[in-house]
Amino acid sequence: MKAIVGLRNPGADYEATRHNVGFEVVDRVVVAAGERWKRAPSRLRVEIADLRIAGEKVVAAAPLTYMNESGQAVRSLCDYFGVGEGEMLVVHDDIDLPFGRLRLQVGGGTGGHNGLRSIERALGHREFARVKVGVGRPPGRMDPADFVLRRFTRAERQEVELMLEDAAEVVETWVTDPDAAIRLAAERRAS
Repeated sequence: MKAIVGLRNPGADYEATRHNVGFEVVDRVVVAAGERWKRAPSRLRVEIADLRIAGEKVVAAAPLTYMNESGQAVRSLCDYFGVGEGEMLVVHDDIDLPFGRLRLQVGGGTGGHNGLRSIERALGHREFARVKVGVGRPPGRMDPADFVLRRFTRAERQEVELMLEDAAEVVETWVTDPDAAIRLAAERRAS
């Protein structure tokens, strides 16, 4: 079983913020598959959607925990569904990537992302795939934590829609061909 996890903070206050862009990507994949989110068993602390992508069975997940506690939800998901070390893709925001850029990699550091830090701590390893979605750098001396909790501007939102489409395609490609997905992510929004 493969798992695709879209990181987010739950609740209306956080919808459409930069920090929740990972969830927005995975939500696009769920909608494109004609599925809906449903509550998983309560001990999992996630919403899930059962998907078939190119014939592969995949569970999409969105933690019901806050970003800094994502590891608890991800660990319980992996244990419950038997998701192995190389069978999980985490989609998240990244302030170190230019706005609109995508990167897919396996392993690596957290880049200061508390959601990734929590997942690595809970799993005891960092050997999972991740799609990084570039949300840009905070302006001036703005605190990065404040920046990622802001919504995209109207001017940015049009570009965000294109970025979400591209990232969803990368996620779908990863299910059957991770190497092709890495190349696809590098090509998207490269201009």
